[in-house]
Amino acid sequence: MTIQTGKLTDPAVRAFVNAVNDGDQEAFLKILTTDATMADDGSDRDVSQWIDREIFSPRGHMDVVNQSNDGHDLVVNYRNDTWGEMRTRWHFDVTGDGHISRFETGQA
Repeated sequence: MTIQTGKLTDPAVRAFVNAVNDGDQEAFLKILTTDATMADDGSDRDVSQWIDREIFSPRGHMDVVNQSNDGHDLVVNYRNDTWGEMRTRWHFDVTGDGHISRFETGQA
């Protein structure tokens, strides 16, 4: 069973998931700080290269299974055209003005 995106607790995380699922790279970039960082399976990655390769070019999609830590931690069934579907974990650092300064993902 998944959680409807509209029920995600944190507005920035909700906007992130909506942007991924809508394939809206412009909205995605607007929710990030200009100096946002990210990691995949514990290794820091270049944000723009990673999101192109893992989210937008292969049509990524997030089905949220669980949220915790005031909505800053998610367990997601993530799928894209490159890797298929996998269970992943996501963590988000959200600034006081409601932008994501860092996100981390990896196998759950």
